[in-house]
Amino acid sequence: MDFIHDQLSDGRSVRLLNVIDDFDREALAIEVDFSLPASRVIRTLEQLIEWKGKPAAIRCDNGPEYTGRILMSWAVQQNITLHFIQPGKPQQNAYIERYNRTVRYDWLGQYLFLTLSELQDFATRWQ
Repeated sequence: MDFIHDQLSDGRSVRLLNVIDDFDREALAIEVDFSLPASRVIRTLEQLIEWKGKPAAIRCDNGPEYTGRILMSWAVQQNITLHFIQPGKPQQNAYIERYNRTVRYDWLGQYLFLTLSELQDFATRWQ
């Protein structure tokens, strides 16, 4: 999983949480909001567990949402290992980085979105 940052047409910053399955490279989730703290990451992951089953491990970077006690405690309770890439080594998370690039160049950088709901709707349909 990884984040992408962008802006709405009025200049407000937005974040996209992208989650893919490394094994089959399936896009599992694109969550859009102004802020996506660890609690929202957990909510998204719990939805994915309901739909797809529990992963043995999740690979992510060292962002504060991932390394904070909230997500770490949740992962321990769920018996899910968090694999953190080395700082400054995005190639260690190559599948999600490639996916992020596809999102950015295929549609995110091509359109101006007025609202979060418009952006989330487009992301969900594209996914």
